[in-house]
Amino acid sequence: MNESSWGAPPHTGPQAGYWGPTDQGPVQGAAPAGPAYDAPKAQHTRPMPIVPEGPAYGGDQDDDRGAARLSGRPLFRDETPQAPPPGAVQQNPEPMPDAPQPAPPPQKKSAGRDLGAAIGVGVGLGVVIIASLFVVKAVFVGVIAVAVVVGLWELTSRLQERKGIKAPLVPLALGGAAMVVAGYVRGAEGAWVAMALTALAVLVWRMTEPPEGYLKDVTAGVFAAFYVPFLATFVALMLTADDGPWRVLTFLLLTVVSDTGAYAVGWRFGKHKLAPRISPGKTREGLVGAVTFAMVAGALCMQFLIDDGAWWQGLVLGLAVAGSATLGDLGESMIKRDLGIKDMGTLLPGHGGIMDRLDSLLPTAPVVWLLLVLFVGSG
Repeated sequence: MNESSWGAPPHTGPQAGYWGPTDQGPVQGAAPAGPAYDAPKAQHTRPMPIVPEGPAYGGDQDDDRGAARLSGRPLFRDETPQAPPPGAVQQNPEPMPDAPQPAPPPQKKSAGRDLGAAIGVGVGLGVVIIASLFVVKAVFVGVIAVAVVVGLWELTSRLQERKGIKAPLVPLALGGAAMVVAGYVRGAEGAWVAMALTALAVLVWRMTEPPEGYLKDVTAGVFAAFYVPFLATFVALMLTADDGPWRVLTFLLLTVVSDTGAYAVGWRFGKHKLAPRISPGKTREGLVGAVTFAMVAGALCMQFLIDDGAWWQGLVLGLAVAGSATLGDLGESMIKRDLGIKDMGTLLPGHGGIMDRLDSLLPTAPVVWLLLVLFVGSG
């Protein structure tokens, strides 16, 4: 033990001891001198670091240097690091890589909605529509008007909740219902006049509020009037023909079959996204399914349900319906993504809101009306 490391040379002989508090000499029977207790060299010592007890040493009887050396660092700057004692576990400064985890089991595809509730609600709506459609035409016009009013309420409510846009609901609801009735009674001319008057009513009604936000409120109001009641008016126009109920039924069947084909084929075989930024769930394979199902259904409907219809006309009609229904679904998906919502409402279990069922029907109505007029006339 050299002097530079531990202080003064140790005393030898039977009188060896440590320096007492008065520094007068060794005390008889005391412990052997240690470097930390040599007062003349106290200014050259450093305080011992406090190291927690470790499993390899533990207790107050062990030298603190052992705990320090267990971690591989020297106790003092002038001390040479020593290897840990045999049997000690050396700490590894580098983290050990995680053990490979078994791959999770493949997830089974899910429909994303309560399929039983969706089917039940769909069947119930179908019964109401068919009953009103073939019993009294005017009753079905009332069904369209109610769907329009509820759809406007859902759309304007979501706009106000998510964007702070206050599209006036009262003139929209009154004008929308009037638009559907005018289309059924007065034809396309009546529908256009009702649309213009509804837009004017929205502009005037909003003037009763403060001017802040006037432009965005009336713009949203005019958009809502065109998007929901005006497009729905073409269903009433189809109903005015002699075979009007069958035309409306063809329109509804083709739209539903298109959606069903897209869902079934896309759920089973879908791998390539159709529009991932708008609707991640839609696939190109689903679009192929929609076109195939709609074209087959269109050929059957035109051949057996529409007066003077031909199967090849049904192929064209089915292709157009698949395209318009898909675009309509994507259009509302764009609106809901901008609003940050999944559904427009919760009125229909398993479906969402009324607007979540009208999304593909609304833009398809003018397409079917126009093609039927071109193929077999206005009737």
